[in-house]
Amino acid sequence: MSVISNHMPTAELQALDAAHHMHPFSENHALAERGARVITRAEGVYLTDSDGNQILDGMAGLWCVNIGYGRHEMAEVAARQMKELPYYNTFFMTTHVPAIALAQEVAKLAPEGMNQIFFAGSGSEANDTNIRLVRTYWAVKGKPEKSHIISRKNAYHGSSVGSGSLGGMAYMHAQGGMPIPGIHHINQPDWWTEGGDMTREEFGLSRAKELEEKILELGEENVAAFIAEPVQGAGGVIVPPETYWPEIQRICDKYEILLIADEVICGFGRTGNWFGSETMGIRPHIMTIAKGLSSGYQPIGGSIVCDEVAEVIGSTEFNHGYTYSGHPVAAAVALENLRILQEENIVEHVRDVAAPALKAKLETLADHPLVGEVSIKGMMASLPLTPHKESRAKFAVDSGTIGLICRDRCFANNLVMRHVGERMIVSPPLIITEDDISTLVARARKALDETYVEVKQQGLLKAAS
Repeated sequence: MSVISNHMPTAELQALDAAHHMHPFSENHALAERGARVITRAEGVYLTDSDGNQILDGMAGLWCVNIGYGRHEMAEVAARQMKELPYYNTFFMTTHVPAIALAQEVAKLAPEGMNQIFFAGSGSEANDTNIRLVRTYWAVKGKPEKSHIISRKNAYHGSSVGSGSLGGMAYMHAQGGMPIPGIHHINQPDWWTEGGDMTREEFGLSRAKELEEKILELGEENVAAFIAEPVQGAGGVIVPPETYWPEIQRICDKYEILLIADEVICGFGRTGNWFGSETMGIRPHIMTIAKGLSSGYQPIGGSIVCDEVAEVIGSTEFNHGYTYSGHPVAAAVALENLRILQEENIVEHVRDVAAPALKAKLETLADHPLVGEVSIKGMMASLPLTPHKESRAKFAVDSGTIGLICRDRCFANNLVMRHVGERMIVSPPLIITEDDISTLVARARKALDETYVEVKQQGLLKAAS
């Protein structure tokens, strides 16, 4: 892999970044002192930084680069579309060919009976759209009081005020006046952290039944929808027990609650099917899409809407939209991404090759003294770290302390893995080979070994009382 060298020295780039660039989800003063890692190019599953290090990207960017980096076809499609029609909106009784073609292709891939797509610029925007969609749906049906939406604690649905309110992360709600009214949260199906003495099956049913309890508490006549990720992503790759989703589906059906499946991470092959809803046996009314829709090559998202909801919304003027809804360049690039995924059988590669290999090789880390278990679904996995496996104990330090140490050791070993509290997360590009998976796991083990040494030296290998 060639290395681009015609740029300023790293220190100068870091200084300019600190002077002018505000980073998301960062303490910017601390980042300025440390200096941001500067990525200069990427190919396949590897990144290259400004110092020439080649880094295996175990997170596919932000869970999104499904087809891998460096696909020249994507750049060629973008350039061609920019020359032909660089921009036009889809307001005012107007459309364009890329938006039409992409909507048709997404509808072909979506579950049966989901044939309408409302485009947005991101998953956050799409989930804001979903708030409007479900409330408008019930209002048009003569039930405007049916406006409350139930979500889950530690869920992630975006970081705008609306989507951030749908999410259930307390540290986000602590800033900016969230959650907005009418959004409620039940507990997450995280057996490892919260299951206590229950079996996984008992715990899954118990957490699902909290939805029914919340519906009854609020009044069925007041509840519009329930939103959840098939597998929680940013919350720590929480794979729910097998008993969870069937019970959730039963409850939504019983009380006529719209079910929104947030497929921003799970969609477009991540779980070994086109959508996580297929993997988990969910029948949603709305699916949120983004990330893998374009493999991150262009910002685009949307809501796939079932025929019933679309029919009701279509009977009124829906006063909602974005300047870049169905942007022609983003739509053309997303369409090319879907072509690559289909023609190169990448979803089948996940199901038959990559996911089994990732599972088999990651599970060899279960013997590590810091690793409590390996939780995996398709091409997304988590390794909860613990000082005592049998009791699933937490460390006697602030949450995230050990995870941050491990994340830094991963970076030092040219591997991108994310930490969520004390969970180490992996979600690589879907095109990853078995050899690259071996490299990923070898680097992860080395990072875990170094973390274990550092944690012991600092006297942190203690369980909370």
